[in-house]
Parts: sequence; structure tokens; C-alpha cells
Amino acid sequence: MTAPDAADLRRRTEDLLAAHPPADTAPTDFLKARFDAGLAWVHFPAGLGGLDAPRSLQSVVDAELAAADAPDNDPRRIGIGLGMAAPTILAYGTDEQKRRFLRPLWVGDEVWCQLFSEPGAGSDLAALATRAVRDETGEHAGERSGAGDWIVNGQKVWTSSAHLARWAILIARTDPNLPKHRGISYFICDMTDPGVEVRPLRQITGEAEFNEVFLTDVRIPDAHRLGPVGDGWKVARTTLMNERVSIGGARLPREGGMIGPVSRTWRERPELRTHELHQRLLTLWVEAEVARLTGERLRQQLAVGRPGPEGSGLKLSFARLNQEISGLEVELLGDEGLLYDDWTMRRPELVDFTGREAGYRYLRSKGNSIEGGTSEVLLNIVAERVLGLPAEPRDDKDVAWKDLAR
Repeated sequence: MTAPDAADLRRRTEDLLAAHPPADTAPTDFLKARFDAGLAWVHFPAGLGGLDAPRSLQSVVDAELAAADAPDNDPRRIGIGLGMAAPTILAYGTDEQKRRFLRPLWVGDEVWCQLFSEPGAGSDLAALATRAVRDETGEHAGERSGAGDWIVNGQKVWTSSAHLARWAILIARTDPNLPKHRGISYFICDMTDPGVEVRPLRQITGEAEFNEVFLTDVRIPDAHRLGPVGDGWKVARTTLMNERVSIGGARLPREGGMIGPVSRTWRERPELRTHELHQRLLTLWVEAEVARLTGERLRQQLAVGRPGPEGSGLKLSFARLNQEISGLEVELLGDEGLLYDDWTMRRPELVDFTGREAGYRYLRSKGNSIEGGTSEVLLNIVAERVLGLPAEPRDDKDVAWKDLAR
């Protein structure tokens, strides 16, 4: 079957709009129809929201739908599902898993979270201690038990949107006798199952966007395992590389992201301007535009392959620029920049870096150099896997996890 070209996609989009006029169709129903028409992510396989088309042609569909004011999903709410779970399920999931999870994920019916980091395994994620043990008898959980299921115990932390999530991507240790990278398996965890406890972590902004998650005898069917047993680190690397691209390489218009609000303030409030701030703003504006164009180039490269370590460079740039831009904005606004109108403890449904006041942006950006991989870890990845520099010496790669000092 020949892959559709731009003209084919325009026709298909026109047919979708004619059959489901956005003004007369509920947003969720329109998104389901779009998925079924193969126009959700055109590079995915037919029947799974795509048409086996070149990834670069997604912009053709997006432009037609935007012109028609059609509803879209909201990455601020379901970004983990879109940017991390979906590409991992596509790469490693069974046909049944792909059919079950991808449509409600893309439509937004089911929110996802990520159960990776632990209190003792953050930057060194492969040192994780959460255990998954196979229940060979099928007697562990009464009527819900099944031989071959996995029983999971442990603690995860910094889990964005866990308080909203229906599903989680989870890595756990299945063989402590192997070196830490080789004894891990990757699972899909039902966040509504008994034994899953979500507790809020209040941030410097006052809200609890993050959570810690405690797993006590949580039963996961083997049918919800992604990839082979013991190959979870390889699967997790696919997730992490996609995460860094989705964070650092999001599609933005010119002056999109953090540079937008401070640029508008500069134009609209001439009384705040100084020569020194002008020079800093010009420098950051250029760097933000370079980062935006670099992200576009990386997405074009992804049209013919999976994300590589280059995404770590983009995520590094994203964190540094956000923190420097938000700092400049606070300086520009003076006393106004310190104002933040709501310190109420709340558990938000959206992660919005730019739609809030300057004080919020300044505080929230402090987490950008930690989430999605710390900047220190990403510098190592860029050095070793992009620049080809010698790796740091390590003496724990061939030692069984159970023998490592903790």
C-alpha cells in the first residue's frame, strides 16, 4: 500500500471535517473520529491512529484542522501519555496492547503517569529497588490472582499527574542477582488497583503537581508487561529519549514558550527598560529561536527513526533557557515580578509554564533542570553519546544489584 502524500492527507482531513463538523460535534467525539481516520499521528500504523505516512506530514493535517478551529487534545494534561507512553507502546507493545491503550490515550479519556524515579534512584535510575516478583501459584490475591502475574512492592517519587492517572508506565527489578541494568522489567500499572497509594508532594509554587506513589502487593498481569523480562532498561531508554524530545523539542511558534511573556512585557512597558536588560533579552531571544529551530530539525530527523541522544541536548537547553528567561522577567518587572497570587495547596490538572504570572514561572522553572533527567546526567549523555568523549569510569556495571552498596 502506497503511503499517502500531502494531497491525500488534505482530502482525508476535509472528509473528516465534513462528516464531523467541529461546531456540531462534541470535542471527544471529534477526536475519536480523527483517530479512527488515521489523522491523530499520521506516522503510526493504520488502525492505530495513523496511516503509515511520513511523520513530517503531520503538520499538513494540523494546519487544516487549526484553520477549521477543530478541537485538539491537550498535552498539558496528557503529555506523559502522548510523549512517553505512546511511542514506547508502539515500539514494544503487543498488538493487543496497542489496540487497548493507544486510542483512549490519544483522545484523553485515560491519563498516564510515569513510575520511574525512586527516593534512592533518581539520577542513577538503574539502581531502582522496587521489586516485581512472579506469583507462580496464583494464590496471592484470592479471586483476582493468576499464575504468572507479578506482585510489585516499592516506592516511586516525583510522579507528575499520578493523582489523575488511570495508567502508569512502571519499571521494577525482577532479578536482583543480575547487574542493575539487566535485572529490570517494564510494566503497565493500573493506578486504580488495590495497593496503589498516591500522596501529594507540595512544591515551591504551593501546588502539588508531583506525587509520591507507594506500591504494596500490587498485582500486574503478565499481559501488561512491555518487552521481554529483564529487558526493561532498553524499553525505558526508549521512554526517556522520547520524554526529552517531548519536553525540550515541543513544536512552538516564534516567541512561543517562556520568551513570549517577557517579550510582550518589554514591548508594552517601555518604562521598565534598561540597556543592560535589553542586551540580555536580545541574547536570550536569539537563543530561544535557535532552540526552537533546532527542535524543528530534530523532529524532521525523527521522521525516519526513533529519538537518539540528541534530545538530551534540547532538554538541557530548555531548562537553562527557562530559568534564565524567567529570572530576567522578574528583574524586568521589579517588585511586580515577585507577586504570586495563590499559594493554596492544590492538585492541578494542567501543567502550564506560560499561562500564569511571572512569579509562578520563576519558581516553577527551577524544576526544569531536574525533571526529565537532571542536567548533570544529560551533560554526560551528550558528552558520551553525541560528542564521543570517553565515558566516566564505573565499577558497578558488572556487579549484581543485590551486592551493590546502598
